[in-house]
Amino acid sequence: MKKAILVVAAIAAVVLLVAAQAPKTESTGPYKVLKMAKVGGEGGWDYIYADSAGRRLYIPRRGSPAREATDTQPAVAAVPTRLSVYNLDTIELVGEIDGVGGNGAAVDPKSGHGFTSSRPVSMFDTKTMKLIKTIDAAEAARPDGIYFDSFNDRVYVFSHPTKDATVIDAKDGAVLGTVDLGGVPEQGVGDGKGMLYVVMQDAQGSVTAVDAKTMKAVAHYPLGDKGRCNGLAIDVKNQVLFAACASSGNPPATPPQPMMVILSAKDGKILANLPLAGGSDGAVFNPSTMEAFSTHGNGTLTVIKETSPTTFEVEQNLNTMNGARTCTLDSKTGHILAMSQERGPAPPPPPAGADGGRGGRGGFAPPIPGSFTIVVVGK
Repeated sequence: MKKAILVVAAIAAVVLLVAAQAPKTESTGPYKVLKMAKVGGEGGWDYIYADSAGRRLYIPRRGSPAREATDTQPAVAAVPTRLSVYNLDTIELVGEIDGVGGNGAAVDPKSGHGFTSSRPVSMFDTKTMKLIKTIDAAEAARPDGIYFDSFNDRVYVFSHPTKDATVIDAKDGAVLGTVDLGGVPEQGVGDGKGMLYVVMQDAQGSVTAVDAKTMKAVAHYPLGDKGRCNGLAIDVKNQVLFAACASSGNPPATPPQPMMVILSAKDGKILANLPLAGGSDGAVFNPSTMEAFSTHGNGTLTVIKETSPTTFEVEQNLNTMNGARTCTLDSKTGHILAMSQERGPAPPPPPAGADGGRGGRGGFAPPIPGSFTIVVVGK
């Protein structure tokens, strides 16, 4: 009996320890959801981009063909590929550019040229909201993340299979070359002084430092046992990077333990590892408040406070909307914006052997028409 009591006590202690280390799904703090704008519109989506100077919000929407009705499914109307443009202050749709899709968008405020990470890359006029031209990347490239660097007015389009970035002149859309990144690239950030940093999505995460003048990778910063890193943000003043990773542990822990790896942009020295409330697909840093933000597919947002260039803490975990996994910062208002859509119940698993090798798993939960929502978070 005494032995059983000791075992129960030990288990309870472990449970309490794990609970203390796990990030809370909701904690008190200065941030809250200010607005849930149900803007509707069908189609796939990935990145969201705020042009703070132009007061526009860009969301590429991927289209899909029409499907005829079957014995088990109703007919589905075609969804057009387009770039949806919203007023950043009111979150009202101001226009759409037909045929311009892709994963993400970036804008050069000086030239008024915008770009989307599509195949081919689309270049558009932000004032007229008209397509200017399309730009061919490498044949094997699959554009995903995209970043505009004001240092030399260039756009970087990141590709997973080719593990590189296509470099485009924002003034005329000329392709200037590619940068070998040495891994599967996701989000990129620049310091405005000629250095670009790109986080790698590989199982063993890393950050690649690129010299924007030479278009060459000059360093690779390993993140230890952290992997599947999708978000990257930078504190330019103190040269600190925030890499949001979906897993940690060697081998990765089960369930995955998301982690924000905080490191020096100068030499890659890891300064801190802090738990995230979910698997990240985007991160931003607000220099006005000295806070980094990470958004997660499980409908949470983690706020990390930089109290000094070497001291950091989890300030808040906030519930947002399930699926709101990518984010952008409106530097004028300090608002963080994310997006998602509501989904219905997932279909039941099919009979054994009738699921095409999915191992008895059901299909994905279908989106609810008209439920696409832009989430605005602030103080």
